[in-house]
Amino acid sequence: MAAKTVHLDVVSAEDSLYSGAVETVQVTGSEGELGIYPGHAPLITKIKPGMVRVVKEGGDEEIIYVAGGVLEVQPHNVTVLADTAVRGEELDEQQALDAKKRAEEAIADSSSDLSYAEAAAELSRALAQLQIIRKIRK
Repeated sequence: MAAKTVHLDVVSAEDSLYSGAVETVQVTGSEGELGIYPGHAPLITKIKPGMVRVVKEGGDEEIIYVAGGVLEVQPHNVTVLADTAVRGEELDEQQALDAKKRAEEAIADSSSDLSYAEAAAELSRALAQLQIIRKIRK
């Protein structure tokens, strides 16, 4: 009989945000959306800024924002090594809106201190945070 759960660890440089059994994990990898279930083939991929959706044992859901990092899938363990990770309900909407505005202004202003790539990355992170905030509110 196949396992119904897999062990997940979500860690950043600052903190361990989650460690426990989960039914599924959804994350945006470098090649697109990934759904990880127990028994998934081994895998290592970069992850994009966005949401890690965790369905815990019993069906409860948790959403974690990651600003990028690496996903590793092994037969009985899944590890998300995030550059930055924050629980979805702890995200600050005003801070995300301010970051979005700054990034948009930097992109529009070619004399900005931020390079276009840095501004685009900041904009991507801010938009991902806002998307998670809106999803949690629903």
